[in-house]
Amino acid sequence: MQEAGYKKLIAWQKADELAYQIYLETKNFPKEEIYGITSQIRRAALSIPTNIVEGCARHGKKELKYFVNIALGSQAEVEYLLGFSLRLGYVTQNSFERLVSLRQEVGSLLWKFHESIQHVT
Repeated sequence: MQEAGYKKLIAWQKADELAYQIYLETKNFPKEEIYGITSQIRRAALSIPTNIVEGCARHGKKELKYFVNIALGSQAEVEYLLGFSLRLGYVTQNSFERLVSLRQEVGSLLWKFHESIQHVT
């Protein structure tokens, strides 16, 4: 896949939007969490689209599979951290539901992409 080819992937587009929305939402987190949950959830959210980019930039399907697998792990991490943030009262129920819905969409698209490249050599 060409280096900029990742921009055509709906999975990347949605992952990019999720990372952006997480960054916007975490601006409202308590300042004492800047090195805690704020940093952790931002890192996990940004890891999803950046791993897709890195995988697409590599010169082989094996590497692409590896990085998509990491992105899948990161989206699961975001899911947990969103729930934890809700429990702490850092996100409202409405924001939580909106972000979880987007995270689920990303997860579904990413899994389909993962499955589509599994048998490619």
